[in-house]
Amino acid sequence: MQVDKKTLHQVAHLARLNIKPEEETQLLNDMSEILTWVGKLDELDTEGVEPLTHMTEEVNVFRKDKAEISMSQEQALKNAAVKDSKFFKVPKVLK
Repeated sequence: MQVDKKTLHQVAHLARLNIKPEEETQLLNDMSEILTWVGKLDELDTEGVEPLTHMTEEVNVFRKDKAEISMSQEQALKNAAVKDSKFFKVPKVLK
């Protein structure tokens, strides 16, 4: 499949790319090669092949999310640089 300059510039605009005139020829050739390669996929017989939604059959092995007390409030604040009774004090991040 051949790509013309108009199509190249439309794709560049959508991708927010600035194409220099000296790059056009190479990009036109590269895009044509890519589309030709992808077009070969049309030659495959995919009758009866289920669509692929994930690359592997692996399942996440995350632990159950359950609340538990891992340390007391006093332990957490023990090494705090600055604290205010039962809270950490941090520098203001919003003006």
